[in-house]
Amino acid sequence: MTEKTDAARRAEKQLVDDVKSDFARRQEERRAIERGWQLNMNFLCGNQYCDVNSLGEIEEDAPGFFWQTRRVFNYIAPTIDMRCAKLNRIRPKLAVRAATDCDEDVRSARISSAVLAAVAERENLDDCITRATIWSETCGTAFYKIIWDNSAGSTIAATEEGELRDGGVKIMPLSPFEIYPAALSEESIEGQPSIIHAKAVAVEDIYAVYGVKLPGRDIDEFSLSPYSASVHSVTRSAPVKAVKHGYEIVIERYERPAEDIPNGRLTIVAGDTLLFDGDLPYINGPDGTRGYPFVRQNCLPLAGGFFGGSVVDRLIPVQRAYNAVKNRKHEFLNRISMGTIAVEDGSVDTDDLLEDGLAPGKILVYRQGGTPPAMLALGSVPAEFSEEEDRLVEEFGKVSGVGEITQSANSFNSVTSATGLQLLIEQDETRLTVSYEQIKSALKAIGRHILCLYRQFSPQMRVMRGAHEDGKAAMLSFSSADLSCDDVVLEADSEINLSPARRRTLMYELMSSGLLSDAQGKLPEGTKNKILTYLGYNGLAAGRDIAALHRARCEEENAKLLKGDVPVKFYDDHALHIEGHTAFILSNNLTAANEAAFERHLDGHKKALKEEQNG
Repeated sequence: MTEKTDAARRAEKQLVDDVKSDFARRQEERRAIERGWQLNMNFLCGNQYCDVNSLGEIEEDAPGFFWQTRRVFNYIAPTIDMRCAKLNRIRPKLAVRAATDCDEDVRSARISSAVLAAVAERENLDDCITRATIWSETCGTAFYKIIWDNSAGSTIAATEEGELRDGGVKIMPLSPFEIYPAALSEESIEGQPSIIHAKAVAVEDIYAVYGVKLPGRDIDEFSLSPYSASVHSVTRSAPVKAVKHGYEIVIERYERPAEDIPNGRLTIVAGDTLLFDGDLPYINGPDGTRGYPFVRQNCLPLAGGFFGGSVVDRLIPVQRAYNAVKNRKHEFLNRISMGTIAVEDGSVDTDDLLEDGLAPGKILVYRQGGTPPAMLALGSVPAEFSEEEDRLVEEFGKVSGVGEITQSANSFNSVTSATGLQLLIEQDETRLTVSYEQIKSALKAIGRHILCLYRQFSPQMRVMRGAHEDGKAAMLSFSSADLSCDDVVLEADSEINLSPARRRTLMYELMSSGLLSDAQGKLPEGTKNKILTYLGYNGLAAGRDIAALHRARCEEENAKLLKGDVPVKFYDDHALHIEGHTAFILSNNLTAANEAAFERHLDGHKKALKEEQNG
C-alpha cells in the first residue's frame, strides 16, 4: 500500500515539474513579445523615455546632457482613446438563425437568442468587450474566458453549506500576459496543441476553491514571476509594473483532444502542488467535442503569429520623433528668449552673471578697458521645426487609422453637402474595419460558447430571467434540446457611422417611402412602438401591440394542440389565429390525430370569424 502511495506521489511530482518546466519554457519564448507589450503600456501612460536594452529588459533612457529638456507630448493616448471610442460603438446583437422553417427550429432559434440576450445583460457583456478592447488596442491581443459558474443563477435549494444554485455562464476578459500558447507561430486557438492560462491568485482564494494552503509570495503580475526589488532597482525598469503580495501563480494547462486523450486534459498547478488533473470540462468544440474555453480578439492580425499587432507599436517611432522635435524647438525658443551671453575672459564676475544674468536695470561692472558682455544674436526658430512637427502630426493620423477628419474640424470647410460629409467620414474610418471585424468575430465565438455551455449543463428544464422585445421582464424556460449553437450569427451590422441624427433621418426616409406600412398603407401600432424604441423614445412607446400578443397566444395554442383540443376564445383575433395555425400545420409533419385536433380548432375560428363578419 505504501509503495503504491509513493509511486502516486512520484507521478504527481513529475506531472507538477513537467507543467512548471513547460510554463518556464513558454515564458522564455515569449519574453521579447512581453517586453514589447510593457513598452507599449509605458508609452501609453506617458513614460516615453524608455526602451528595451540588450538584456531584453525595459530600461529608462538617460538624458544626453543635463540641460536637455525631456518633456512628453503624448499623442498616443488621445489616439488610442479615439480608437476605443469608435470601437465601443460596435455593439451588434447576437441572434440565432433557424436551420429550417420548421416551427421547432424557429422556436429553438428564438429561445437561443433570448438566452444570449439574458446572459449578455447579466454578465454586462458590453463592459467585458470594452475592457478587452483596451487590452487589444494597447498590446495587440486580448482574450475572453467563458466558463460555467456553479454559484451563479437562481437558487434551487438551501443546504447546510449554503444555497444551491443552478449555475450560469461567466465571461472574463483576460490580458494577453495570462495566455501562453504552445506555438507562437500557430495563428488559431483551435490549432494549438495546448494552451496555458497562468495568473496570480491570492492564497486565500486558492484555499477557498481547492482546499490547499500555500504560503504565498510577492508576484510581478505582468511577468508572472517572483518579484525582487533589488533586481528591479539595478535595471532601472520603467514604472509600469504591478506587484501583488501574498499571491501564488496558478498554472492551468489545457491540452486539446488527441488519440490518447479523447476528452483532452486539464492540469492545474500552484506552487509545487497539483490542484487538479482530468478531462477538459466543457463540450464547446465542433460536433460535440471538448475544446478550449478561450476566445481571442486581435487589434491587427499578423500573418504567422498567434498574437496580433498593436497600433501603439507603429506609433512609438513617430512619438519619439515628435517628442524630439518639440523639445529641440522649445530649447531653441529658450535660447532666443533667455539669450546666450558672450563674456571676455576676466572682464566681469562670471559667478554673479551666471546667477542673475542680464536682468533689466542691473548695474554691470566690468574691467576697465575690457569688452562688456553682449547677447549673441541667434536669429529665429527655423521653419523646418514647424514643418516637421506638422508632418509628424499628420503621420499620427495615417498610422493609427484615425484621420484628420476626426481630429480636426477644418477638413469640413471645403465640403458642404451632407452626403459628401458622410462619405468623407466613412472613408476616414475605413482603416478601423479590420479591428471592427475582429470584435465581431470574437462576439460570435462568445455566443457559440455560451449556448454550448447551457446545452451541456441544462439537461433538465430550467428557468432563467429573460426580457421581451418591449423590454419587460419575463421568465424563460428551456432545456438543452431547445438550444442551438451551430447557427450563431450577428443580427445586423453595427452602426459604425450612424449617429443619432443620421438614425432619425434614415427612419423618416423609410416611413416616407412606405416600406414600414401594411397592405392598407397604414403604420401598424406595433411598428410605431418599435420605431419609437429604435429612436430612443422608449417612454413614448406605451401602446400595446395587440397583434403581437395574439401571435404569442397562437404559438401557445400550437404547443397545446399537439397534446389535445384547445377551446376558441371570444377575444381571439380569429384571422391572425387562422393564419398562425395554418402556418404551423404547413411547416410541421403532424400525425393524423394532431391534424384532427388542429382541424377542429380551425373550424371554431372560421365559424367565429364568419359570425363577426355577418354580424
